[in-house]
Amino acid sequence: MNLIILSRNAALYSTNSIFTAARRRGHDVLILDHMLCELHVGPKGLELYYLDQPVGGAHAVIPRIGASATSYGAAVIRQFELKGIYTSLSASALMRSRDKFHCLQILAANGIPVPLTAMQHHYQEPGPMLDRLDQEKSVIKLLASTQGAGVVLSDSRLNAESVIEAFQKTRNKVLVQEYIAESKGSDVRIFVVNGEVVATMKRTAAEGDFRSNFHRGGSTETVKITDDERKHALRACKVLGLEIAGVDVLRSDQGPMIIEVNASPGLEGIETTTGIDISEKIIQYIERKMQKRNRGF
Repeated sequence: MNLIILSRNAALYSTNSIFTAARRRGHDVLILDHMLCELHVGPKGLELYYLDQPVGGAHAVIPRIGASATSYGAAVIRQFELKGIYTSLSASALMRSRDKFHCLQILAANGIPVPLTAMQHHYQEPGPMLDRLDQEKSVIKLLASTQGAGVVLSDSRLNAESVIEAFQKTRNKVLVQEYIAESKGSDVRIFVVNGEVVATMKRTAAEGDFRSNFHRGGSTETVKITDDERKHALRACKVLGLEIAGVDVLRSDQGPMIIEVNASPGLEGIETTTGIDISEKIIQYIERKMQKRNRGF
């Protein structure tokens, strides 16, 4: 099978892990930087060029699209999709999940528990919104935040208003979310492949921080998830249209709450923590998917 991995950097742990697993299973693999792909539409149909060379012959595409490249990354994925090439992440699912508020809207509309969250346009005064939230502490997030960057814990209503106004002056969209104190700076990452939970870990923030991200120095450990956590994670992936995803869950007094669903989840933290070769499971899934397509299912 000829595979293409869309990634900005071939040396990234996740990209290299998937590449190695695919090669180990006998596949030909090409890594393309999606930001260097050139897209054409017209009388000849849909064409794609990479470094001035036409790209063809791919059986499947594995997108690894970072937050800074979402829009163009989705356009590249869509070009492959419309050419009839299977991609493990669709353009529409990427866009639904990458916009944090859009993601929460879909989850909440489908009865999946999420923290109380609000958003407003940058020209509005934040005071009335904060009054309706009625939270002493709150988490303020840039809509495009990733790996904990652009995420602030506010310990008072006055502080929250100041932070929001500062973000608004830069014309950034922000979310304001209730702070789940009982989670104690930790969350659970649930890794899903094709409707199956393949790995789970607990992430805990470094001392003095509340953001549990692995790349911000947080610690990780294996963890057993509850039936409700499993159920909500799998349903979240289903309603968002994600075949491969990392679902982040907070453990609250009201039960598990999903705070984010990552369409291009990192593999380093969870593979090294659990010892599970998730990349192998991803390639095996794509093999099964292609076998079904070839049989006409």
